[in-house]
This record gives sequence, C-alpha cells and structure tokens, in this order.
Amino acid sequence: MKFETTQDGFSISLNGRSILRHSAAAPCIFVGQGQERMDMYRGNFEVEDYIVERSALRHAEVDGNTISLSEAEGRSPRLELTVSETAVHFRSLDETINRFWIRIHAENDEHVWGGGEQMSYFDMRGRRFPLWTSEPGVGRDKTSEITFKSDLKDKAGGDYYNTNYPQPTYISSACYALHVETTAYSVFDFRRKTFHEIEAWAVPDRIELFAAPNFVELVEALSLRFGRQPELPDWVYKGAIIGLKDGVNSFERLEKMRNAGVQVSGLWCEDWVGLRQTSFGSRLFWDWQANEERYPGLRQRIAELNEEGIRFLGYVNPYLCVDGSLFPEAEAAGYFAKDQLGRTAIVDFGEFDCGVVDFTNPEAADWFAEEVIGRRMLDFGLTGWMADFGEYLPIDVELANGIDAKLMHNAWPTLWAEVNAKAIASRGKAGEALFFMRAGFTGVQKHCPLLWGGDQSVDFSRHDGLVTVMCAALSSGLLGNAYHHSDIGGYTSLFGNVRTPELLMRWAEMAAFTPVMRSHEGNRPRDNIQIDQDPEVLAHFARMTRIYVHLAPYLKTLSAEAAARGLPVQRPLFLHHEHDPKTYAIQDAYLYGSELLVAPVWHAAREVRSVYLPEGVTWVHVWSGKEYAGGEEVTVPSPIGCPPVFYRMDAVFAEIFAALKRM
Repeated sequence: MKFETTQDGFSISLNGRSILRHSAAAPCIFVGQGQERMDMYRGNFEVEDYIVERSALRHAEVDGNTISLSEAEGRSPRLELTVSETAVHFRSLDETINRFWIRIHAENDEHVWGGGEQMSYFDMRGRRFPLWTSEPGVGRDKTSEITFKSDLKDKAGGDYYNTNYPQPTYISSACYALHVETTAYSVFDFRRKTFHEIEAWAVPDRIELFAAPNFVELVEALSLRFGRQPELPDWVYKGAIIGLKDGVNSFERLEKMRNAGVQVSGLWCEDWVGLRQTSFGSRLFWDWQANEERYPGLRQRIAELNEEGIRFLGYVNPYLCVDGSLFPEAEAAGYFAKDQLGRTAIVDFGEFDCGVVDFTNPEAADWFAEEVIGRRMLDFGLTGWMADFGEYLPIDVELANGIDAKLMHNAWPTLWAEVNAKAIASRGKAGEALFFMRAGFTGVQKHCPLLWGGDQSVDFSRHDGLVTVMCAALSSGLLGNAYHHSDIGGYTSLFGNVRTPELLMRWAEMAAFTPVMRSHEGNRPRDNIQIDQDPEVLAHFARMTRIYVHLAPYLKTLSAEAAARGLPVQRPLFLHHEHDPKTYAIQDAYLYGSELLVAPVWHAAREVRSVYLPEGVTWVHVWSGKEYAGGEEVTVPSPIGCPPVFYRMDAVFAEIFAALKRM
C-alpha cells in the first residue's frame, strides 16, 4: 500500500491501483449524525434513518502517516486517520459523530462480490446493500404475492439485500479486497460509476486492504484473515444427512429409505427436544434436552445408529423457553440479557416466550457450552446439530459487557459460533462433531465448520428459491467459508405455497454436487411432499446419494484443500478463469473444485439448459461424453436426473467423473 500527500489532500493506492483520493474539491470522507428507527419483529427489521448532519471533511493536515480531517482550515479536526502497511485506522475526535461515509475509487467496468452471504445478486455492482444480520424474508421480492402477504401478516417479506449473514467485506475484479472492521449497521453502495460508498453507523476501527496477483491467492489471504475450517468429518462422505421430525417414527422411515438404496451418513431430528403447536406450524420446545416422550430410549437408539456408521444430529439455539426446565437455572444465575429495568428480557417468539442467554457474560457462555451443548448434547451422543437463531439478538436489551445491543447485534452470530466450537473442543470432538449455522458475521469462519443457506421458499422463485443457495455459496465462499449446503427441497411453506416432486428432485440434483447433502421436511411437513412419500422421488434421491458417495474421493481432496488453503468447495467460475470476463457475473452455475462445472436446473418444467463454458479448456459433458470447446454457451438436454455437469478433459479425476454416466 502506498500513501502519498498531494497539494491539498492525500491518496492511497494498492499495487498501483487507486483506492482513496482526497482533495478539498473532492473529499472522500464524510461524518455526521443520524437518528435511526429500528423495529425488530421476530428476526425481521424495519430500519429508517433520518440524517441530521452529513459534513464533508475537506481539509486535511498530514503529519507523517497520520492525517487530521476537518471541514475547513482553522476548524477543529473531527477525525484522525493513521495509515499502516495494510490498513487505514480511524479515531473519532468528536463524540457527537455516529455516522461515517467513505468513498473508494472505482472503475466503470469493475465487478464487486462478497458482502457476506448474498442470495439475490452475486455481482453487487449497481446496487445498495445494507449489512445487518436478520431473517432474509419470505419471497424476498417486493413484486411477488408471497412477499406482499408475508409483509402484511408478519412484516416478514424481506428484500434482495436481507441476509442471515452479512459481512462488510468485498472483493473487486481489480484483484483487491476491502474489509471494514466494525460491528455497526453499515451499507455498501455500489451504484456510482466512479466510486463505491461505504456507510457505517459508527466510526469504524479500520479499513483493511488485501491485494494479490490473482483471485485464488486473494481468497487464500482472506481465509487466513477470517479463519479456516477443518476438513469435513469422515462420516459425512457416506451419504446424505436425512432430516426427519416425526418422533419415534423417524427411525422406521429412515430404514425404509435405506432399503430403497439411499446412502445415509446421518439422521437429523430437530424435534429431538419435543414440539409445541403454533399457527406457523409445529415449533420445537426450546429446552435443549432429549424429550423421552417423543423419542423414548433415544440414547440407546443413537448408540445403535453409531454401530451402523450413522450419526445422530439435533438442534439448538441461544434461547430458553420460560416453561422449560433450564430457564429457572439460567435466570437464578443471571445468565440472561436484561431489559431496561434490570429484569430478564423476555422475547415473544409467537405464542411462546423465551430469554436469550447473554454470551457477553463469560460465565453464561461457558455454562451454555458445558451444561447445554456439552452435557445434554455431546455427552448424550449427538454428533452434530443445527445452531440456529444467531441473528436474533434483540436491539433493546442490556448486555453484561455494557456495549449497546445495536453494536452487538451483528457480532452475535460469531459469539454464538464460538460457544458451539468451545463445547466441541471441550470434548475433543473437533473435526468429528459438525454443527451448521445460517447466521454469520466477520470471524464466524474461525468457529463455524459449515454454513447452511437458511429458510428458502419451497419453490423455483428467483429471489427465494433453489437458485439463491448457489449465490449464497459463492458469495460466502470467497470470504473464507469453505463449506456450504442447503435444505433439500427448501423450508418455508406459507399461503398455499408447497413443494412439488420436481422441485425436490431438482434440489437433490444440486445437493449431490455440494459438500454436504441434507434433507429437510420444512416448516409444514404434512402439507409438503417428502422424499419417502413418492416412489419416483425416493428412487431419484437414492441415485443422487450414490453420486455424492461416488464423488467422495474428489470431495476429500477439496476438503483437504479447504483446510490447507482456504479455498471453497463451490467456486465462482472466474476463480480459475479470471482472464475470461464472461464468467464474472455468472451466479447460477459454479465450479465444484477446479475440475467440475455444475449448472443446476432451477426453473420449473425445463428439460434443457444453456451453460457458458469458460474459455481455454475443453469440457466434457458428463452424461453424454460429448466434448465442447470453452468460450461459448452451449445448450444441453437436462431431464430430471441429468443436471448439466461438465468436467475438464485434463482433470485428474476424469475417470471418476466419466463413470457418473453409468450410475
């Protein structure tokens, strides 16, 4: 990074690429004050901001590598910058400042990716992205009927930018990356041709800059900064994790699926803690211990599954229901977040109330890791679980560390991941136990071994269906999250929207070419088709699990590569084909490692698909064996069971890939 003073300002460049240009006529930093309105409704947020002041800091006084910024010569400085080798550090000199804007130099043809886990738009250029962990919303498209109805009923419709996992980090097609170190509500605005504007509702600690000669090395550098996941556990490669929440009947249904040829690595029963009935559907009983009434003799059942090489997985989140057995213990110890009167803050989850364990209190975090996850889950026999609701910290609670909950809200998923990781480490289960999260923020990569895409609708919709989990995997993967997967068949079924056999089969096709296959019955299992209810769907799913297992030797090499180098398993096409600009905006196809190209069918009633194949490579269509020269878009038959998949002719694993057509 190069820092230079100019006649009336300064400039910062990275490997010869301009990043900041400041002058009195064209300042790059603004500060001021805002008055926000933030209303939370069960993980969904309505956010408005009234800007009281936005002042350009036009005057710069440079002293070595420190810059003092004020509105004009003779005025008191309001902000101080210190430039180091890899970052620009900020210090507020005015305690009234609660809004900060900075403009990063941009080129007209630049592409930008990242922002955490983005589900609608992979290339972020041309749009504005608020970065605030929340429910992503149902439908996520303000022009759709389901989004309108969800907004009307529960303020739950969402928009293209809503995400469980935001992160103020982006990668530029100019082969540099920028990270804003803050937990405050922030915004990435990529709508202008000559600059990117970053907004934060607090002065950030610093802006970090990364550069590399190519995209692969840039992703490696980011994974070192944010954390790398260990290799996938060996048991995962044996097949799909089957999600069933049917009480004791789950074991019989699992056996039926195995008899039909389904390759199984785990049984995931999120209802292991019992159920309560609500208008949304069956909800779990948030007390985080085995419910003997729903699963009698569960410990023994888990032991029997383990003997057959099948792991048992459950569910947990940071809340405790008021009518559960753990709530009094946690309240007596003072482990819950408090309200403004110093009482336990009670959160309404729709027909039941809970307290949120305060992870800024080290004793509370240790208690949850040991007593809940350690004793009641790992010691009971669970090998994995969904670690849910990391995005749900209320913004009006009082926390033990004294920091405003609005500043801790984005940081909460990372604290939650750390609690789960601590429990696993305490039992020596790192690399064996596997928890998965949908929520995230900066640093979650260090603790969470596996992401899941959240609660997609059970459909093919553009902003909330099957296609969105590809975008989610690609965006999060660039920032150090090596492993991503999704609920096969989607999750959210509302207002008569139910999954079809076609959707279930198309989703399974995609999942066979992801790090982990896991099914889910959804929020309304009885209203939606399940894998074991239709012979055609079941046979198709069994075949997809066999394909997944067949590819295990290849996936193991990708897992080892992820642990050693931080490269994601699912990769954007440009990661290995950066000299082909046609790959930069593709978000509905991905590289599975460097040798396979996967383009799932994500429209209903389609049996052909056009796919762009990167230039400079000869690609072989898996199902026909036909060869295609790269650098062109090809159209291939794509009936159910044969999603568009291609491999490089020079692939090391070409023999394994070629054998897929015989499966």
